[in-house]
Amino acid sequence: MTQTTSHPSIAILLTSMQPHQAVASNSLSLQGSKTDETFSNNLLLRPGERGEMSITLENLGSDAIRWKLEIAGNFPANWCQWHQQDFEEIAPKEKLSKVIGFLVPDNFFENQLALMQKPQLQINYQSTIYVYLEVSGSGQLAEYRVFDLFVRPLCSYLDFVPALYKEVDFVGRYLSIIEQAFDPAVQTIDTLWAYLDPITAPEALLPFLAHWVAWDIDTRWGIDIQRRLIRNAIALYRWHGTSYGLRFYLHLYTGLPLEQINIREIFERGFVFGATSIGFDSMLGGGRPYHFIVEMRPFSSEQIDETSVREIIERQKPAFCTYELDIINP
Repeated sequence: MTQTTSHPSIAILLTSMQPHQAVASNSLSLQGSKTDETFSNNLLLRPGERGEMSITLENLGSDAIRWKLEIAGNFPANWCQWHQQDFEEIAPKEKLSKVIGFLVPDNFFENQLALMQKPQLQINYQSTIYVYLEVSGSGQLAEYRVFDLFVRPLCSYLDFVPALYKEVDFVGRYLSIIEQAFDPAVQTIDTLWAYLDPITAPEALLPFLAHWVAWDIDTRWGIDIQRRLIRNAIALYRWHGTSYGLRFYLHLYTGLPLEQINIREIFERGFVFGATSIGFDSMLGGGRPYHFIVEMRPFSSEQIDETSVREIIERQKPAFCTYELDIINP
C-alpha cells in the first residue's frame, strides 16, 4: 500500500510499515454494510503499540536541495513521534528514507474523558505530511501527502479466523466486542486456582474461604496473618492441643522461624539423694505435672504482641495444662 507522485525537483513515496495481514481493507464487505473503510494509503494503529509510516524522498534534480518535513492532522499532537529542527540536505539523484512513528496511549478505549467532549469516540483520523524546500533562506512548500490513521483495539480472536476475514474492518471490531465481553470470564477460569488460595485470593473473598474451613476471622489481626491462618486451618485443627500445633500456630501468627519458637516441658525428677544438680536434673518439692514453658526469640521487642500470644496459647493448650511465657528480647 503505497502512494507516490512526482515534483519537478522531488518525488515522495509513502509506505505503511504495518504487516500486510494486519492492515484491514474493504476487499471483502458485508452486503449493505456502511462501516467498512478503505484502508489504502493508511496506517492502522493499536493502542500501546508503535505504528510507523515510511517516507522516501528522491531528489530528481541535478542540484542538492535542503528539505524539511512537518506533520499535521486532527489527531492529538503527542501521538506523532517526529522531531526535525533544521533543514537537511539531499544530494542530486539521491534517495533518502525516514520513518515517522505514531503511538496511541494504551488506555485510549478505556479513557472515558474522551467521551465528555464528543457524543462518540473518534477512531478515524487524518494526517498530512508537508515537504518544504529551502529557497532563498526560507521554507517553500513543495509537496504534501494525506493519509488516514485508523485506531483499532488489539483483538486476539482474529488469530483464529481465516486470513480473508482479517482484512475486513467490521469483522475485527465485531470480534473485539465479543473478546472484551468474554475475556474477563476466560481469564478468571484460567486463574481460578488463585481465587481459591487464601494467599492470592482477593481480600473480599477471604470471608468466603474462611467459612469453607470453619475459621473465625479475628479482625484485630492483619490481612497477611489471616491469609496464612486460613490456608493452614486444617493442619491447625489436626494438631490442636499438641506442642507441635501450638508451635506451628505461633509461627503462622508471628512470622518467626520455627527455630526461634521453643516449647519445653518439665520432666525433671524431684528431690533425690546422690549426684545431682538443682535446677538441671532435679528440683525441690517435686515436678509440676502438665506444665510447659513457651520460649520465643523475636528479632525485636515490637515484633511480638504478648497479649495476643497468650490468647493463642490459652486457646490451643489443653484446659488442664499450665504454662509460662518467656519472650527473650535480642
